[in-house]
Amino acid sequence: MIIDFRSDTFTRPTPAMLDAMYTAATGDDVYGEDPSVNKLEAMMAAYFGKEAALFCPTGTMSNQIAIKVHTQPGDEVIHSNLAHIYIYEGGGIAATSGAQSRPLEGDRGMITASDVLAAINPDDVHKAATSLVCLENTMNRGGGCCYDMEEIVRIKEVCLQNNLKLHLDGARLFNALVATGENPATYGEIFDSLSVCLNKGMGCPIGSVLIGSTDFIRKARRVRKRIGGGMRQAGFMAATGIYAMEHHIERLAQDHLHAKDIAGELLKKSFVGHMLPVETNIISFDLIGHDWTPRLFCDYLKKEEILLNPVSDTAVRMVTHLDISPVMVAKTCAVIAEME
Repeated sequence: MIIDFRSDTFTRPTPAMLDAMYTAATGDDVYGEDPSVNKLEAMMAAYFGKEAALFCPTGTMSNQIAIKVHTQPGDEVIHSNLAHIYIYEGGGIAATSGAQSRPLEGDRGMITASDVLAAINPDDVHKAATSLVCLENTMNRGGGCCYDMEEIVRIKEVCLQNNLKLHLDGARLFNALVATGENPATYGEIFDSLSVCLNKGMGCPIGSVLIGSTDFIRKARRVRKRIGGGMRQAGFMAATGIYAMEHHIERLAQDHLHAKDIAGELLKKSFVGHMLPVETNIISFDLIGHDWTPRLFCDYLKKEEILLNPVSDTAVRMVTHLDISPVMVAKTCAVIAEME
């Protein structure tokens, strides 16, 4: 029994999801004729209270399409210094949009309205034109932490006052919604665009949906085609998203409970130092002392068929997800309990 905590991207389709794929109605999506894609896009737009949506293969693509639509070459994009769009998307802000980054340091990667206001460039020909603010929820590098909605509202006010667009990298937005009980339509009302992943905790093999106004999605569709994202019988994949939306949202609460159970066991150990608050499905903690380095710790658990990743010279990350069962959590806690 392999227990894989390396990432929630390691989930596999459930048997019922595979059945949904097998029976999916399909067509040519580039022609706009794939009924499953059309259904998923309409479902996602309605769920977040927006006008339209665009199915993309990856979250990186949907994020970078959004940045491209919202900016002009030479513009500046404000975001956290820990943001996925900045660290893990291959320099896409520069390469795809010709824009430059203004990374800001925040609390676990979460920036504030005052941070944003201070970073906006003046209307000066010597300065890049600030045009876009990007937030990430949950914050991956912040240990899966959730933005406070009141702070998001304050950031939106700064954007409105300074004619800036606001984009959300919602790679784990469903985790945040389940953890906070917030209304998804609130996100649709605040953000000009949202990129929402259907893999990770939702359990789909691929897929991210970019959501926004009708005009925004019309422009986004052109950019998607230009960068090679025009898929044909994509309905086989879209069907997994429809299934996940209907069956996998509420169950994310179980992943959060599993993460808290494991975190509780880890915090009993003297070799575990600082741990980021466990709000959703990510556990990120430091190891202290000389007996356990992140690599030694991960290698020890690997011998027990438990997989996880060192993320720095001092820190380890574990992520719970659809394929982590209560039995697996119990075994993991038992192995940790025996470590000295």
